[in-house]
Amino acid sequence: MNAAGHEAEFLPAIRKVLPMKYAFNTWTYSSYPAFLPAYPLDEAIRRLAAIGYDGVEIGCAAPHAWPPYLSNGRRREIRQLVNSCGLEVVSLLATPGGGPGLNPASPLAEEREATIKYYNDVIDLAGDLGAGKVLYIAGWQIFGTSRQQAWEWSKNCLDSISSYAETKNIAVLVEPTAASTNLIESADDALELMRSVTRKNVQVMLDTLHAIYRNDIPADYVRVMGKDLAHVHASDQDRLLPGEGRVDWPGFMQALLEADFDGFITMEIGLDSRTVDPDQMARTALTFLKEIEASLQSIKNRCAFL
Repeated sequence: MNAAGHEAEFLPAIRKVLPMKYAFNTWTYSSYPAFLPAYPLDEAIRRLAAIGYDGVEIGCAAPHAWPPYLSNGRRREIRQLVNSCGLEVVSLLATPGGGPGLNPASPLAEEREATIKYYNDVIDLAGDLGAGKVLYIAGWQIFGTSRQQAWEWSKNCLDSISSYAETKNIAVLVEPTAASTNLIESADDALELMRSVTRKNVQVMLDTLHAIYRNDIPADYVRVMGKDLAHVHASDQDRLLPGEGRVDWPGFMQALLEADFDGFITMEIGLDSRTVDPDQMARTALTFLKEIEASLQSIKNRCAFL
């Protein structure tokens, strides 16, 4: 079979109408988790709009979006700015770790209670900013605690916050985070936790960095998560730009298209070092993935005539 014939056989599974939608996580412009670089949230929003993004994912840390620091007036200002720039606040990413801990699987009841309160504050903020999704980091098992106990604590936290989010019409997305936690590491782990909380507003997401940390294949996470996949973080190894590491990006994008994924591909890159240039990373990553997208569309169009 010639190459064109092979493409004709392989590509009809792609049904999605392009273009894909792209967002950028603002932590690259913030002072979390590294202290530098640091820009005001308004500046980051304007720059991402000028670069050509469709949306932003806001990390809920200071100085951008720590909920207690944002008055009602300030929340309205942010929402108006996003709208005026033609963007969408896609999702909010809670900030685990640090001094407060905010570990839903903590053996400390006080920390678990504080975590639920914090997530509920993030859910309120999501409603105020027009974001439909809040990402859930399921926490980490601490030495001396059994995995089953840590799992139950995290499940209880998820059940509580998703119940509250349901009243706000906001989805809560379980993220497997193998590179930084030890409780929910794989696609199967995330799906299991999702199914243990029987609420329609609980779904799953994936981060390509965490998949390759386990030497898993990100495209297979798409296939395993299927219709429950609601959000994607795009990053190569060590939070490098897409294309600078080990991820098979054409294969990953192909899997998203075959799955009719209609969420946002959100760049979560370069957020742990002062050596990065956020604008350069944002622009280069967007161009790279859009070129892959255009290539897949071109192949699809050729095959339609074969």
